[in-house]
Amino acid sequence: MIIHSDLLGRCFVLAVWAFGVALLQPSQTALLDLMDVKMSQEIQSPRGQLLLRTLAMPADTNANGDIFGGWIMSQLDLAGGILAKEISSGRIVTVSVSSITFKKPVRVGDVVCCYGECTKIGRTSMSIDLEVWVKPIKEHGIEDRFMVCDATFNYVAIDSEGKPRPIQK
Repeated sequence: MIIHSDLLGRCFVLAVWAFGVALLQPSQTALLDLMDVKMSQEIQSPRGQLLLRTLAMPADTNANGDIFGGWIMSQLDLAGGILAKEISSGRIVTVSVSSITFKKPVRVGDVVCCYGECTKIGRTSMSIDLEVWVKPIKEHGIEDRFMVCDATFNYVAIDSEGKPRPIQK
């Protein structure tokens, strides 16, 4: 199904199948309410590029048996640092974390994927939005991925003396 809006802001739902397209009437769109939540999760996808992929191990757990939030934050900093170094073509340092939100726990054995995109470049600094998605591995195989954390990290390009240097745009 495709949701389309016209120039007046009216929304239309189109049902698409192998033989064509049909415009659904408002009464028929109530079917959308019955759609499984899983479908909306499958539509979501990570923002940015894959920067880091690793496996959550038992040594990375907290007292509850979940993966320690500090370990997740470390992976985010590594991933963001990779992108920041590529953008600045040189040495960078993390200067701050503007935000970080842990949405769901990560379990031992989950495949942890960090995605990111640069959202702002200044003269010497940049902001990178990051997301952590996991692919749980169960006895029957890998399940659908879902987001567990998002954050914004800020980096500064530095020279060999550790002083801020301009980023070549």
